[in-house]
Amino acid sequence: MKFHIMTLFPEMVEQGLRTSIIGRAEQKGLLSIQAVNIRDYAFNKHQSVDDYPYGGGAGMLMQAEPVYQCYKAVCQETKEGLEGKKPRLVYLSPQGRTFNQNIAEEFAQEEELILLCGHYEGIDERVLEEIVTDYVSIGDYVLTGGELAAMVMVDAIARLVPGVLHNDVSAEFESFQDHLLEYPQYSRPEIWHDKQVPPILLSGHHANIEKWRREQSIIRTARNRPDLLEKAELTEKEQKFLEEYKKNNLQS
Repeated sequence: MKFHIMTLFPEMVEQGLRTSIIGRAEQKGLLSIQAVNIRDYAFNKHQSVDDYPYGGGAGMLMQAEPVYQCYKAVCQETKEGLEGKKPRLVYLSPQGRTFNQNIAEEFAQEEELILLCGHYEGIDERVLEEIVTDYVSIGDYVLTGGELAAMVMVDAIARLVPGVLHNDVSAEFESFQDHLLEYPQYSRPEIWHDKQVPPILLSGHHANIEKWRREQSIIRTARNRPDLLEKAELTEKEQKFLEEYKKNNLQS
């Protein structure tokens, strides 16, 4: 999968993404991460891309033309652009739909994805109307720029690409995958600070272990993210287990 990231700070994106699992996946050719500097498309010797907003107000605004010229250059690197089609471009903005696992899975189906990182007080609305296909937010707060948000999205999406994780199964059974938080996990030693690994995990009985893990996921979700349970698909037995847990533990 190819990621094209339009940014004023390409070094920030490259340093953040070319390490650990994502970096190794790129080295293996499973991913391509291209950070494109919007400043390279400015029309002045100082490579400034911002100006005062019409109507007044605090801060500066990224101008339309450098962003548009950068976009046109990136399009020439994409399959859709070369075919005369509009590539999928995500603008990282607090105004967008909130990023979640379902959106990550949706974007992971794309062969290529362009991410546009804003800065200052945002970007001239006219170029956004012309090039953006998706507005996405990573949460209800404001960052100084879209670079961190872009890195979060790339990490979440890239790990769903086949081969990126050493164990592809782990991408299927984690938090949010089925609207349940992940169960608690343990490793050696069996006893640490007088705390013992749950005996069921040492039993070797795989069916019982899976049942315990599922119940722990339900408990953890009910305790920490009860809003997710509305979408979780629980069996009749699991629903009864949840109701019993709530009755005994969550009543005030």
